[in-house]
Amino acid sequence: MKTIMLFLGLFCLFTGPRAHAQDSAIYLADPAIFQHKGTYYLYGTGAVSTGFQVYTSKDLRHWQRSGENNGYALHEGDAFGTDGFWAPQVFLYKDTFYMAYVANEGIAIATSTSPLGPFRQAVKQPLAAPVRQIDPFVFIDTDGKKYLYHVRLTEGNRIFVAEMTDDLSAIKPATLRECISATEPWENTAHAKWPVAEGPSVFKRKGRYYLVYTANDFRNPDYAVGYATSKSPLGPWTKHRGNPILNKTMIGHNGPGHGDFFRDTKNGLQYVFHTHFSPSKTGPRRTAVIKASLGNTLTFDAGSFHFLSE
Repeated sequence: MKTIMLFLGLFCLFTGPRAHAQDSAIYLADPAIFQHKGTYYLYGTGAVSTGFQVYTSKDLRHWQRSGENNGYALHEGDAFGTDGFWAPQVFLYKDTFYMAYVANEGIAIATSTSPLGPFRQAVKQPLAAPVRQIDPFVFIDTDGKKYLYHVRLTEGNRIFVAEMTDDLSAIKPATLRECISATEPWENTAHAKWPVAEGPSVFKRKGRYYLVYTANDFRNPDYAVGYATSKSPLGPWTKHRGNPILNKTMIGHNGPGHGDFFRDTKNGLQYVFHTHFSPSKTGPRRTAVIKASLGNTLTFDAGSFHFLSE
């Protein structure tokens, strides 16, 4: 009997609630992929909030943990923040790699000589702001002007934009304006008193600006993706009538959203995002990729949806 009980105990240990930690799936929320010289770099919000891990891949199918500091591109102590490391975005500007990210409900920007990191700050401080702010996305326009799209926590999660200084050290307060708030039925299916629009990602095509965002609380199965367009990076923005363009019905998994666009090595447009762990459990959130196309409207190819794994 003791032998049987020991076997059952070991069976539960490896197949119970901790089993997901033994599989090869990647569990990063708020993910971003940066493609540089044929290598894909994946970052996101991890379960342990001490910085940002980085994964690399050559084919978008097989991933491995990389980075010099135990698999971390940015680690606590090298830049601003002691907790709540969320939603990193990596981009290249003038031969320097930048990471915009959240820590302690503030936005900071660190730099590195490599997309693997280590990303660091000489002065460990966030961008100045009078309110809590999260979910940064830095967009550099064709005229060289830089814009910070981000979420301010004020009467809900609302998406704002402001032009940045050339050195990316601050915003220009006079240019700050609201872009998107959750006002449509699909954006607040729980009728929450604190409506949520978050996770902005911006790109430009043929003179039109596309602001892709996620609405609803991240724990809501109806967390979903929509977009708005404008003739100016500062707006005003017109929401797409066909929103949401990515939701649980389309892919068969709850809570898809808060992702980022990237170009693959064939110049195809793809979107990396997270979903809930299971139909009954939000986290740890799973990381996935789906192909996008841009004709008269922005659409996703449901057949291309797949989860990422090591």
